[in-house]
Amino acid sequence: MYLALLVIFLQCSELYAQGKAYQVFTFNGVKIKVEPSDKVKNGAPMSIICHADISKNTDFQLKHNFTFFKDGKLVFMTISDKEDARYEIPVAKSADTGDYECRVKAGDKLVISKPIYVWVAGMTKPILTADKKEVSEGEIVKLRCELPKEVPPLEFFFRKIKTNSEPIEKRVAEQNQNFSEMEYYVEAGDNILQFDCFGKRQVKSGWESSQHSNKTLVTVKEPFRKPTLITTPSNNLTEGDIIEFECSTVATEMRGIEIIFQKNRTILNSVRDKKSLKYSTLATQEDSGEYLCKVEQGAVSKTTKLNVFVSELFPKPTLSASMTQLDENKDLILNCSINGSRKANFSILRKSSSGDILLKKSRILAIKVNVNDTGSYTCKAEVKGIVKESKPVRISVYAPVSKPTLSVVSGSPEVVLGKPLQLICHSVMGTPPITFTFYKGNEIKKNVTNDTYATFLDEDIGLNDNGGYKCDARNNHSSGVKTSNILNVTVIVPIRGASLGSVPYGEVEVGSDTAFLCSVMEGSWPIDFKFFKKTDHEVLLHEVREYSDRTIWHKKTMKRKDTGTYYCMASNRASVDVRSHPITISVILAAWQKGVIAAFVLTAMAGAGAVALWWFLRKKKKAKGPSMEMSGSALAPNLTNEKLTRPPSDGNYYSGSGYIEDNENHMKSTDESKDSMESRHSRIYGHPDAT
Repeated sequence: MYLALLVIFLQCSELYAQGKAYQVFTFNGVKIKVEPSDKVKNGAPMSIICHADISKNTDFQLKHNFTFFKDGKLVFMTISDKEDARYEIPVAKSADTGDYECRVKAGDKLVISKPIYVWVAGMTKPILTADKKEVSEGEIVKLRCELPKEVPPLEFFFRKIKTNSEPIEKRVAEQNQNFSEMEYYVEAGDNILQFDCFGKRQVKSGWESSQHSNKTLVTVKEPFRKPTLITTPSNNLTEGDIIEFECSTVATEMRGIEIIFQKNRTILNSVRDKKSLKYSTLATQEDSGEYLCKVEQGAVSKTTKLNVFVSELFPKPTLSASMTQLDENKDLILNCSINGSRKANFSILRKSSSGDILLKKSRILAIKVNVNDTGSYTCKAEVKGIVKESKPVRISVYAPVSKPTLSVVSGSPEVVLGKPLQLICHSVMGTPPITFTFYKGNEIKKNVTNDTYATFLDEDIGLNDNGGYKCDARNNHSSGVKTSNILNVTVIVPIRGASLGSVPYGEVEVGSDTAFLCSVMEGSWPIDFKFFKKTDHEVLLHEVREYSDRTIWHKKTMKRKDTGTYYCMASNRASVDVRSHPITISVILAAWQKGVIAAFVLTAMAGAGAVALWWFLRKKKKAKGPSMEMSGSALAPNLTNEKLTRPPSDGNYYSGSGYIEDNENHMKSTDESKDSMESRHSRIYGHPDAT
């Protein structure tokens, strides 16, 4: 029985081991959801639920590792044998807004869910505090706005609220903290101030705003009151009245108080550490306008404005002239008057840079003018201490222009063809402005108005423009126009196409003359011709000035050293050097020199032949003498025959050599030396360069 139980136990263990060895599972998916929904109100509870869908081959327990992420950051993790896990958020806040996902790991398998976006709608209410509850005008209030439990980045908006005006709003962005601070300047007139703030954060759908914070009340104290500005007798006056201004204020502390009185931007008077300021003046029409009383203490400034109107006592005088432009030595009458024929004290003045010059205390001035009387004139009228001045009248007095002179700016009355010509017309006398007119022939080329001179640039110079320039000068004098003398201008044609030739050309005999001809195709006279020879440097051989387009240079007695390359150069007043093409001259021996050399050579050859013949005959004669004397001897015939039959190539004599062979001695002939010296002398004398 025990054996049977043992067998059954072993069979069950084996079956259990086989089943455990084949535990298989797979993930069908992982899902994430939010309860109660993916949009939750700020402060409400919220749950993130992760569910793993798993299939198994048998019913066995499996451990699941759940990990929750928000915007890629780990926020919660748990291990469970269940297929669901919950991440509980009891009080949701705006910082919990974001993308959530969960990851489930079982064994060596990992599955990630799709993300879900959760929006916690609404932000916490900000808290606003101020560092002061009571301030004075000109001081600074420091505010702090905080969004508890909110996570940056955040934007804060501070508002300054005044009664019966729109709030003044300021924005601050905070990247690293959930609070912000702001300073407000308390301006004059800010009696009671209220401040609040609110925040914003960015979500997927845009920007979300918080509620407005609590309102913070700040009381403002006035260091001094807004000033008062009054006028005496009133702010409507007539010219000649005395007007008095008084500007005053009430302050708790007079130290540091400054009162400034000004019209437009001009400061008329000011006081310090006093509660009032006075200013008086004789009223004129120019005193009409807006006046300002300003009280300042530290950074606080308060102003009061007042408009004043001053009516006209009498109009400005008018100055009239009998003529405004007249010749010198003419009569000029100036008349000063007031509309309505009111009695006044008149004076006539002339304007100058150093100040007005009084001419006469009267309403009428009559003078005989000269050029120095040119200028601006005014008159003044005085009634009850009020002085008014007329508009200035410009009087121009003219002296007649003198006869103008016309000249070339460069000085010389000539111009190179193709180059511009600049003329100047000048009048020594005459009151400016003077109008100058330039003529080329009878054609008007230019009108210029200037003081004493004018210039004209003629850029169209032709070959036939030799003269015909003049100019006129005139001003407002009645004498009319003055004309200059006619200016004749010479047109200089530049040199073109220089060429060089010679007679004879190419080869020249020693001792003969050579004519070099240098010519140009065109160019104004006179022309400067220069002849050069090329060596290692340029050698000037001859120069001449000609009133012609060509010149001839005769070079006498040519020598062998004159062989070389020649060229010529031509120039005129156009100051342009034109160079010819070079030519080559070879100096050779003359015909008679060649004949002398030929005769010398022939003579030398004939002399050499004669000497050779003489030596030959002499040698032959000597050879016959011994033969006849020894004819009786038995050896003589043989000896003689041997000598006679020896060929000339054995060296017994050389034709023309100057040497003779004796039986025992070799020596140079005295006659030969003499002939040799004569030959050398003949060769030196015949050389064309011998001296």
